[in-house]
Amino acid sequence: VPEINGECSKGSKLIANPNCTTAIGLMALWPLHKLFKLKRVMMSTYQAASGAGQPGMDELKEGTRAIIAGEKDVADNAIFTYPLPFNVIPQIDKFMDNGYTKEEMKVTWECRKICGLSDDFPVSCTAVRIPTFRAHAETIIIETEEPVDIEAARKAFEDAPGIKLVDDPDKLEYPMPLTATGQYDVEVGRLRKSLVFGENGMEFFVVGDQLLRGAALNAVLVAEEMVANGSLGAK
Repeated sequence: VPEINGECSKGSKLIANPNCTTAIGLMALWPLHKLFKLKRVMMSTYQAASGAGQPGMDELKEGTRAIIAGEKDVADNAIFTYPLPFNVIPQIDKFMDNGYTKEEMKVTWECRKICGLSDDFPVSCTAVRIPTFRAHAETIIIETEEPVDIEAARKAFEDAPGIKLVDDPDKLEYPMPLTATGQYDVEVGRLRKSLVFGENGMEFFVVGDQLLRGAALNAVLVAEEMVANGSLGAK
C-alpha cells in the first residue's frame, strides 16, 4: 500500500497487491497507528458480491430478480456457498484449522506485514458476504497504547491521502457502499471512543471500492511509486 510502505518497493521488480479488504482497512488504520500506536485490531467486514467477480454479481442480480418476480422463494447458487439475495454469508474463502477463514487470516497476516508489526500482533477479522454489488464495508475496533483524541483522529483523516472523512451524525452523513462505489478515496466515518476500551480505544466504519482501492488503483499507485523511486523506468 504505497501510502504506508511504498519505500519497500525500491529496488524491486515484482510487488504483490494486498488483499482488497486489507488495503481498504489499512488506509484508515495507518494514520491512527502513527497517532496513537495500535495495540490490537478487531474487524468485521461486509463484502460485496463483486469480490467474487462478474459471475458473483450476475448470480446476485439474477437471484434477486427471480425472487421479486415470484419465480422462486430461494435463489439458486453456484458461485456462493449459499444463496446471497436477501441473505448474508459469514464465510469468504475456505476454513482454516483455527476456525478462521483464509480471507480473515489474510487480513491478520497482511496487516502485520504491511505495517511492520510483530508476527504475534493481535488482529482478528470476521468476513461476511452481503448482497450488494460493489464496495466493501468494515467495522473496525482498535485498542491503542496512547489515549485516543477523536478530534486529532478526524484531523489525521482529513489530511491523509486516499481518505475521505464522512462523519457528521447530525446530518446523517457516514460511509456507505452507495457513495463509495466508483470513488478512488476510502470513506471513513462513525468515529467514536470505544465503550469497551475507553480512553485507549476507538471504533469507526470504513467503506472502499475494492475494485479500485483494493485492486486496480492500488496497483497503479504502486507502479507510480516504483517509477518515482527508480525501480521502474523506460528501457
